[in-house]
Amino acid sequence: AALKSTSTTKCQIKLATMMKIAVASLLAGSAAAFAPAQQCASKTSLDAMPDRMWDKMVDKTERSAALPFLPRPINLDGSYVGDVGFDPFYLSSIPKNFAGFIQPPQWEEVEGIPTLYWMREAEIKHGRVAMLAWTGWLAADGAFGPASFRFPGEVYQDVPSSLEAHNIMVSQGSLGFMLFAIGFIEFCTSAVLVEVGKGESDREAGDFTLDPLSFLKDKSKEEVDNMKLKELQNGRAAMLAFSGVVTQAALGGHDFPYLVPYPIAADVTW
Repeated sequence: AALKSTSTTKCQIKLATMMKIAVASLLAGSAAAFAPAQQCASKTSLDAMPDRMWDKMVDKTERSAALPFLPRPINLDGSYVGDVGFDPFYLSSIPKNFAGFIQPPQWEEVEGIPTLYWMREAEIKHGRVAMLAWTGWLAADGAFGPASFRFPGEVYQDVPSSLEAHNIMVSQGSLGFMLFAIGFIEFCTSAVLVEVGKGESDREAGDFTLDPLSFLKDKSKEEVDNMKLKELQNGRAAMLAFSGVVTQAALGGHDFPYLVPYPIAADVTW
């Protein structure tokens, strides 16, 4: 019996010792959790992240003149005539070489055409086309006099309106010839853009030295810039105006001034 009592006492002492060791280990782990972490020599993952493209697309120190609640696009620094910083989608800040649109990059190494130059070229061209299109649309519908201005010939004189002229001219064949003529002009005028892309020409965007009436002859730089601004603003207005005219005509206002014949409210059944 004495032997059995001694064995039981030893087991109890051994179990108590093991419990003390376990409690000490838990306390040591808890203390380590609150201890300051040793600083690592390597950078954190946040520091290793690449720079955001946004930081290169905007000037954070200056606001856009047209949209003062947005930072100024980095390329719209006022160096171009008519630049008021209006680019809410920051398309002008996208870095891209647009020379590849007119000359495949594998041909030869070129300096390239920057984004802002290409977009100014496109804006001026679209504005000029829109001014011609708006004037032609209204002239063919008789907006500038008692008679409409159209090509001679029954096939042109019998067209009901400018809205329906497209489909009629496609079926008649005249629009196909016009498409060929426009494509030929585009092909010829793109040669100067190839020179710009190679760095062989310092031509301004949209400048084809076309001034048959000598509006810019013997004018100062301020006067020339003022004429360029007028062309640009009229082109922007014409793009909006032509879009509005076409929309109104498609909605039912076929004749000038293209008022849509909305039904009287009393006649509408809900």
